[in-house]
Amino acid sequence: MGTIFSKIVSGEIPCYKIAENDKFLAFLDVFPLVNGHVLVIPKVETDYLFDIEDQELAQMIVFAKKVSKAIKKSIPCKRIGVAVIGLEVPHAHIHLVPLNSVSDINFERPKLKPSANELATVAELIKNNF
Repeated sequence: MGTIFSKIVSGEIPCYKIAENDKFLAFLDVFPLVNGHVLVIPKVETDYLFDIEDQELAQMIVFAKKVSKAIKKSIPCKRIGVAVIGLEVPHAHIHLVPLNSVSDINFERPKLKPSANELATVAELIKNNF
């Protein structure tokens, strides 16, 4: 049985897709810390980020960099924060979080609950800047 992220990759579960290529997928976190919070995942299910082969990990970081630039163009913020926690879903992923203060990337604070329409609007905005 695959992870929720593998089910997103296969299309079993829909997502608010930002970008993808043959190896990676970027989509909105549906329970974001802040507006524009994006997840970047490898399409091949790998539990731990540092188990990914070096060349593919480097490609994933470059892909995430391109996504972060699109987020920065789309969401008013000072920077895009990067977090790798890896405890909540056993599928490697990078959090890209628009930051205006350090508390914006505090994973212990309550998550936002945007509507489907709000998520679709944000996804389209970021996608258009990718």
